[in-house]
Amino acid sequence: MSRSETRALLLRTGAEIIGTQGYNNTGINAVLCAAGVPKGSFYYYFDSKDTFGLAVIDAVAETHAAYLDRVLGDSTTPPLQRLRQYLEAGADEIEAHDYCRGCLMGNLGQELAAQQPAFRERLERAFANWSERLADCLDEAIAGGEIDPEDDARELAEFLLIGWEGAILRAKIARSREPLDAFIRLFMTRVLGAR
Repeated sequence: MSRSETRALLLRTGAEIIGTQGYNNTGINAVLCAAGVPKGSFYYYFDSKDTFGLAVIDAVAETHAAYLDRVLGDSTTPPLQRLRQYLEAGADEIEAHDYCRGCLMGNLGQELAAQQPAFRERLERAFANWSERLADCLDEAIAGGEIDPEDDARELAEFLLIGWEGAILRAKIARSREPLDAFIRLFMTRVLGAR
């Protein structure tokens, strides 16, 4: 395995474990064992657990941004249909993991934002990046007459992220898809006026 493959494996494994157990409950040894990587390899790439945690955030943010570009940038599908597909795929993913994982960034925000400024700043940057991609899709919906031209795409995108993170948290607590489906339905029909 190449060095870049080893680093990527550590980041993927770390994201999985942190996503389930939380950052503070995740030990480096657990990541190394799950990845099948010796301890020396970890310290070749990361000088501390916090450096590793920040790299996990960056990797997840980049992967999700690429996913948003694929789904929301598909010009063969109307913008609001793309947005609905994105939200429904997210709900499917959360349901597939039995409501135990949710959104890694949201989980880390709840766990670390008040304690670790570097994590808070990195998480805020990721959410702002995602919000901009959502806003671009909403701009297309406005330009195409799918939603009210008086609406502000950036405000709608922020509202979407805020509400979606809340719906994910509620779904985890209720161990039910209903909060996710309710949010999608109300956001699309009441907020955006889609059918």
